[in-house]
Amino acid sequence: MSEAVVLAADVGGTKTLLRLACFSEEGLRVLGEARFASADYDRFEDLLSEFVQGDDRPVAAACFGVAGPVEDGVCRTTNLPWRLDAKRLSDLLEGTPVQLLNDLEAAAFGILHLPETQLVELNPAARRRDQANRAVIAAGTGLGEALILHPEKDPLVVATEGGHCDFAPLDVSEDRLLEWLRDCYPEHVSYERILSGSGLVAIYHFLRAQDPASENLQVAAAMLEEDPAAVIGRWGVERRDVLCYRALAWFARIYGAEAGNLALKSLALGGVYVTGGIAPKSLPILQEGGFMARFAAKGRFKEMLRKVSVKVVLNSDTVLIGAQEWARSHMLRA
Repeated sequence: MSEAVVLAADVGGTKTLLRLACFSEEGLRVLGEARFASADYDRFEDLLSEFVQGDDRPVAAACFGVAGPVEDGVCRTTNLPWRLDAKRLSDLLEGTPVQLLNDLEAAAFGILHLPETQLVELNPAARRRDQANRAVIAAGTGLGEALILHPEKDPLVVATEGGHCDFAPLDVSEDRLLEWLRDCYPEHVSYERILSGSGLVAIYHFLRAQDPASENLQVAAAMLEEDPAAVIGRWGVERRDVLCYRALAWFARIYGAEAGNLALKSLALGGVYVTGGIAPKSLPILQEGGFMARFAAKGRFKEMLRKVSVKVVLNSDTVLIGAQEWARSHMLRA
């Protein structure tokens, strides 16, 4: 393979990352990358034009991982008012072939290229099964899920919108949470309404409503100045506030339950990868045991799930890595 430049993107509801990378016989070389606040732009095209402006290097292929379903080369992003069309983006890039992937689809391709040093096992009883299906789940601005089928042969990555399936409470306290959330979302309460940045804030507000005196005034003030989910996460992980910690613990248990659901639906006995922005920052909470207890709490299938590997992905660039690797393997060699 001669030297070729690809353009990769991780298009998310909160941030968009863009990267120019060069593949050659010597391997990968990153030529440039930038991070943009997605909400600052009315259209993805404006952001893309800003990134490529003044760069005359010819791009052989472009692949973008986008937070939303991709149909016939078009994606309407779930948590942004954007419409991405592969053909129009190709025209903007002067004919460069463009491929749109769901962001979790791209993340799954990226995970297949990560070293073990960038993964943390949550299940000490995990049994290695290299040829079995795997699954990917990611809580961040939203909740994404994807499947990796036949990973040891010719991996087939399948995008899903499983994060929008119905939330199923597992005890009386979660019954009350669901009832509370129905006031906010009367048409449909999905797992994404809980397993996301805004979902963590919702859990916090629910717990506060049960005991208003439990709120720390310093936390309340900080949440007015910065991202409330980041405040809850930071104070909870550091155990500086009881209410923040309780919200994170609830989040971890429900996250584990849905990861277990995904493992059952895809028979992901080869492992489940937990990626996205929240998991690495909340790793100490995920390691406490509540996540894995709920992951395996599936009645007659409890013993089977107790042996499934569940790994937290530490690398925050998995979507970018997957997009650039997809371009290399599917577009440059086409």
